[in-house]
Amino acid sequence: MPSVVIAAHNEESVIGACLDALLAQGVRSNEVVVVANGCTDLTAGVARERGVVVIDLPEPGKAGALNAGDAVAIGYPRIYLDADIVVPPAGVASVLASFERVPGALAAVPRRRVNTAGRAWPVRAYFAVNTRLPAFEEGLFGRGMIAVSAEGRSRFAEFPEMVADDLFLDAQFSKAEKAMTPDAEIVVDAPFATGDLLRRLVRVRRGNAQMRAAAAAGAVEAEVRPSQRWAWLRVTVGHPTLWTSAVTYAVITAIAGSRARRVADGAAAWGQDSSTRERSQAASDGGAP
Repeated sequence: MPSVVIAAHNEESVIGACLDALLAQGVRSNEVVVVANGCTDLTAGVARERGVVVIDLPEPGKAGALNAGDAVAIGYPRIYLDADIVVPPAGVASVLASFERVPGALAAVPRRRVNTAGRAWPVRAYFAVNTRLPAFEEGLFGRGMIAVSAEGRSRFAEFPEMVADDLFLDAQFSKAEKAMTPDAEIVVDAPFATGDLLRRLVRVRRGNAQMRAAAAAGAVEAEVRPSQRWAWLRVTVGHPTLWTSAVTYAVITAIAGSRARRVADGAAAWGQDSSTRERSQAASDGGAP
């Protein structure tokens, strides 16, 4: 049976839906490990209500939380799941079936769809380009759900104390060892406002730069995917309908890159998008979404 490890930092508003979706698909509650880390809300309590394994760490940090979850999880394949992801019906089974469908696969992910409904126009423009980037067609990142086989998990000892855990996992496997699951779709909520998007991108860019620097210095034993800085231009140059979006994408990316070079604070280091979580909380409280 698979085990699911969920690192959760102040995820009270979303963790319930995440867990309900897993349990409804037959995932055993004792194989789901929620690691509440540095939480000041009811994340741990909401998880305990579902009967899953809960580890409550006083300090925040996703890498530490993933390692703590790995220490008690026993099943394989091992699924690393973000707390705000609701796996669709039969999604777990579909992703796991990819290990048999794709010879030599050591890691598997669902396809992703970015929900931009009701978002600010710069956010919609940014993702009009982002969702077409080739890296998302073959990389493990950007989905919030990665399944790794026992052999795949043996590739590394622990997650390094860095933000870019999904880029780290992506670096462990060759293209032939990664399986994309076409019949399982994860919906990733885009930030609602441009400022929220920038904060998310700052975290991503800072984490990716840190991971690549560590790999170059030999601190991380993996060949980390290089930055494809001009990929956005290649996917938009032949599509006039995307040119306005391409300009917006370039400006937002440049601003995020500049901010990412500054010293990180705690919130940026975690990179949580408060806009989507606040709306989830409002919806659960009966307020307007």
